[in-house]
Amino acid sequence: MYSHLVSLRDVTDADLEYLVRRGVWFASEQAAAHRPLTGTVVGGYFSKTSTRTRTAFASAALRLGAGHIAYGPADLQLVTGESMEDTAHVLSRMLDALVVRTADDPAEVRALASQSRMSVVNAMTADEHPTQAVADLTTLMRHFGRINGLRILYVGEGNNTAAALALALSRFPDVELCLATPPGYGIAKGILDLAQEQAAAHGGRVTQCHDLDAAPRGAEVVYATRWQTTGTSKPDPRWQEIFRPFQVNEALMGRHPGAVFMHDLPAHRGEDVAAEVIDGPASIAFDQAEHKAHSAKAVLEWCLLGRQD
Repeated sequence: MYSHLVSLRDVTDADLEYLVRRGVWFASEQAAAHRPLTGTVVGGYFSKTSTRTRTAFASAALRLGAGHIAYGPADLQLVTGESMEDTAHVLSRMLDALVVRTADDPAEVRALASQSRMSVVNAMTADEHPTQAVADLTTLMRHFGRINGLRILYVGEGNNTAAALALALSRFPDVELCLATPPGYGIAKGILDLAQEQAAAHGGRVTQCHDLDAAPRGAEVVYATRWQTTGTSKPDPRWQEIFRPFQVNEALMGRHPGAVFMHDLPAHRGEDVAAEVIDGPASIAFDQAEHKAHSAKAVLEWCLLGRQD
């Protein structure tokens, strides 16, 4: 039976740590000739725009020896009314794995994962972006050599990226994560509660504030995200005014000497981040983007073959 990655809530602490360490291994030279998925076929169904995630999983499948089939938003009979369940049953008889981005209700991805013949990977839904978090933690592990004990400041909307980060980082010992989100745009209460519960069990801490001046100083990582999350719109016509104080600029980075800067991209210079920051020496945002491909290999291998300890 194949494994799915629909939500980080479904993954054990041990498997999450394994995926991160495996992503680091795939970034090494010794993994260059590794082709464990030869003879398999991976599909990619992206109903929303994607640069990094789509390319990461397509290239990962090919580099691991799998074939790859790409589906755009109008390519499947879903647009004519066929159910997700029927689509899942058909594709599962032809594919070994399906990577899905909808940016909509996670129930759609769960419906695709309702069969047992094909792995399903959530490449982003409205509530969570689990593969982004695996890539982010892989980046942290490669840069710092550890995740345990890191101090991280996330700045921006409490979106699916923030949710995944909170759910993932809170599983590692002694991590301190502060989510600095604009008023009215915080992380969902249920996810925040779960992340805080997990952090407490691991000796860490997850907090949320709506004023950057209230955020703790001395973070080792400052993480930004674009203000307009993929597939969503904000009903408040004044939302940009609310977000403006949450730009990551040199003044903010100055409160965290020695911190590195991360961004899930795409970035909008002059809005969510100043050009001097994302293009400056503290930025590891493009290393982070590269690690999406390495972590995608770890996810596909784990889903189809299990752990390779």
